[in-house]
Amino acid sequence: MIQRQAASLLALAALAAVAAPGRADDMQPVTPYRPSVSSPAQLPYPGQLELEVGGLATRADGGHRNSLPYALKLGFSDSWGVVVGGEAWVSAPDDHGGRAHGVGDTTFVLKRAFLVDSATAFGLELGAKAPTARDSIGSGRADYSVNGIYSHDFDLVHMDANVNLTRLGVWDDGSSRTQTGLSASFSVPVSERWGVTGELSGTRRGGVDRTAQALVAAAYSPSKYMTLDVGLAKGLNRASADWSLFGGVVLPLARLW
Repeated sequence: MIQRQAASLLALAALAAVAAPGRADDMQPVTPYRPSVSSPAQLPYPGQLELEVGGLATRADGGHRNSLPYALKLGFSDSWGVVVGGEAWVSAPDDHGGRAHGVGDTTFVLKRAFLVDSATAFGLELGAKAPTARDSIGSGRADYSVNGIYSHDFDLVHMDANVNLTRLGVWDDGSSRTQTGLSASFSVPVSERWGVTGELSGTRRGGVDRTAQALVAAAYSPSKYMTLDVGLAKGLNRASADWSLFGGVVLPLARLW
């Protein structure tokens, strides 16, 4: 099962790479947000529309959930930008012992970057999740979030640290409606085209168990206009998903101005 899922994720990344724009002279280097949970403070090059797409296979509570996450990113300037993301397709267990299929929820993010110098930046993201998925796949309610970001280069090591608050549209009696998330990712280049990423992340909410996971990933950039990634995330406690396997690609779609 795992081998088939890994092959499918790599095949998806290869198809996206084939579809990459050919006129590199019109494009600027991409700014990958994949594959970590943490977001960087930096924005894509102003006016360049970037696409991130991949495959995600997750096992939790004995069931498998498969999806095709995507994100469209556009920087208006070095300081302001937007991100629209979601899941183009989801296959998840339903409440009747079968599987539900369809599109996932859609998230809209307004992003503000505060560039201190070439090595340091802060960021702020205001997000809203629209319940575009059917109830058997999504929560059926809107969520709202705010995310604070600190990005810094320690020589060759790049760090992205995030702390966020999410106001949930659906919550159980006896639990808090507000969820806190923490994450920190560290990326290191190992050659001109290869890099590795490690990350710890988790969530906390009153009345429910905390979640925690560790992530490791490798990224390959055949050029500065494309980055491919593949990796694995492992839950560190019983409240977290058992494991997640993912792969994807980041590439520019168009220069809008």
